[in-house]
Amino acid sequence: MSYTNFTVETDADGIALVTWDMPGKSMNVFTEEVMNELDAIIDTTVADSAVKGVVITSGKSSFSGGADLSMIKSMFTLYQQEKSANPDGAAQKLFDLVGRMTGLFRKLETCGKPWVSAINGTCMGGAFEMSLACHGRVASNAKSVKIALPEVKVGIFPGAGGTQRISRLTDAQSALQMMTTGQSLNASRAKAMNLVHQVVEPDQLIPAAKQMIKDGLKPVAPWDEKGFKVPGGGIWTPAAAQLWPAAPAILRRETSGNYPGALAILKCVYEGLQVPFDTALKIEQRYFTQVLQTTEAFSMIRSLFISMQELNKGARRPAGVPKTELRKVGVVGAGFMGASIAYVTAAAGFEVILIDRDIEAATKGRGVGEGLVKDSIGKGRLTQDEGAALLSRITPSADYTDLKDADLVIEAVFEDRAVKKAVIEQVEAVIPETTIFASNTSTLPITGLAENSKRPEQFIGVHFFSPVEKMMLTEVILGKNTGDRALAVALDYVAAIKKTPIVVNDVRGFFVNRCVFRYIHEAYDMLIEGVPAAMIENAAKMAGMPVGPLSLNDEVAIDLSQKILKATVADLGPKAVDARHLALINKLVDELDRRGRKNGKGFYEYPAKPAKKFLWPELKTLYPQKPADEIDVSILKQRFLVTIALEAARTMEEGIVTDPREADVGSILGFGFAPYTGGALSYIDGMGVKAFVDLAEKLASAYGDHFRPTPLLKDMAAKGETFYGRFDPYPATDRAA
Repeated sequence: MSYTNFTVETDADGIALVTWDMPGKSMNVFTEEVMNELDAIIDTTVADSAVKGVVITSGKSSFSGGADLSMIKSMFTLYQQEKSANPDGAAQKLFDLVGRMTGLFRKLETCGKPWVSAINGTCMGGAFEMSLACHGRVASNAKSVKIALPEVKVGIFPGAGGTQRISRLTDAQSALQMMTTGQSLNASRAKAMNLVHQVVEPDQLIPAAKQMIKDGLKPVAPWDEKGFKVPGGGIWTPAAAQLWPAAPAILRRETSGNYPGALAILKCVYEGLQVPFDTALKIEQRYFTQVLQTTEAFSMIRSLFISMQELNKGARRPAGVPKTELRKVGVVGAGFMGASIAYVTAAAGFEVILIDRDIEAATKGRGVGEGLVKDSIGKGRLTQDEGAALLSRITPSADYTDLKDADLVIEAVFEDRAVKKAVIEQVEAVIPETTIFASNTSTLPITGLAENSKRPEQFIGVHFFSPVEKMMLTEVILGKNTGDRALAVALDYVAAIKKTPIVVNDVRGFFVNRCVFRYIHEAYDMLIEGVPAAMIENAAKMAGMPVGPLSLNDEVAIDLSQKILKATVADLGPKAVDARHLALINKLVDELDRRGRKNGKGFYEYPAKPAKKFLWPELKTLYPQKPADEIDVSILKQRFLVTIALEAARTMEEGIVTDPREADVGSILGFGFAPYTGGALSYIDGMGVKAFVDLAEKLASAYGDHFRPTPLLKDMAAKGETFYGRFDPYPATDRAA
């Protein structure tokens, strides 16, 4: 029998090698067709008396990334359709649907013949859950091996037997840690946790897997054997009595109760370990069905799984422009930002010319890359040879003529129009006509900078976030005259360095910084009102923000906030900023020299390590303080989320962002907007635009006109619209397909 996604070859020893190799895809994923074919392979190998056992592996460099986004999409679509047609039966239909993969893996596990999973490269989500259902697991010791159940990161949890098998193979604490954080394991760590049986050299993967079967591997899972004992003794032990009462509290400390999927993991493991395995699978299936119906799951899957993949695959790339074959990239400005851009560019395999005013400054910039390479080698991410090869691709220079054959030049000099003008003119004097020029400006409008260019159609903004090597978002900014080829080249470059792009139109602050400073300015308002600084920081974290606004302001630098406020006043007049904010920042910077982390004092104090930073005690003397018990923390949380969401809505209304996927993904990756909401616009859609408008009006009456809903929001509320409905990012042809 032939299959589309698998090949099956049986050797002389009666061992069937099932190779998963989906045509036309860079990575194997679970689809309806894949599950049907796997089901048929189980039946065929069981029925064939010549087959003694089965090894399943991948024909690609990675094993599998888990479920396909189209299958996830169809699951939500089916549920919504069923909910409209048959509300009472919708949950049952969803329950049956999510049980398909669980049932398939259980069928494999109990088929009566031994299966071994031979894991190479990435093995995540449903693919690892399938591997856990196999009777043996062998992993390659290659650095590329990453084993994980990362579903919690997109709002759900391992719902195809993962919570039950992991907690029966390793101790409960390690199981919970792995699943509630979605952490990746290398092969040796997976073996230490008893999740794989052997770790071997890559060329020994298949022979070792076959040898397990030859050595008499039993086709029975440990939990199906009589007398099976859970590692650590299960729920009713002294050790468990220490773990389980604390586990929900620890989870709440880390998540503030914002992630239903994470809490469901605790419930599945706690309840599942007290019952027989098949009953435990039903418990998991029930919780998975429940979590899938939450707004958090829908929004997180849409933004952090589906939309992110679509943007990474070029959803906004202009059609008809050939793919760019970049070879050499120039980076002008060897300060920390420029040097970091040079590093990630070289890490992607490109030759980099790093230019600065003199060779000493350029060489110093290369030293930033040397530090990052040393750190990566120390953490085992690079070998010495790989690190040396990476650094050999960065050439420091003070001679602009070295850019003469660059395909792309990125300017990363000071945020000063005159300095940037000089750089643009020097670069354009030497580069070929086909070269694209990109500015890494964070505040200056691209259209204005492009006025210094002889070819504004080839001028574009590519805004990185610091630290460049860690931040996954890049804003690609279109000037008024930016052409399609410039956009295509910029997006191809961003894809090559493995960042997620959002495309925005040109305006002061672009998208991310506008939203970030609304967050910070709301904290200024709270300080001025007399809200204790600790409450401000804690309320923000409880709302789902990874970093409090005062801490964030220290990181970006308080004097940068001052420069931006002053520049806004200079360009737009004094009414464009809140005078109280400027007074607060002027006092901190000019009178108290508190500039943020960079000079060791800002809203926080930064003592010498290993001591931890702490809020500056004198903050409370700047404004009369309100008693903490008179302040409603839930309103503080709302204010942070609503003010950011309103700013995101304004950017859509003004046409700065045109695709809601980019606003959502950009708000999460750019500054950590409460990921459980799915992003700033999904936060509005999730509660309903009318409910959001009502909440904003209520906050406006109490805390100021910046909470007033925009005309767009009022119109959408009146019409019962959503952002994903009004600004539908999918062409009609895609929806029909």
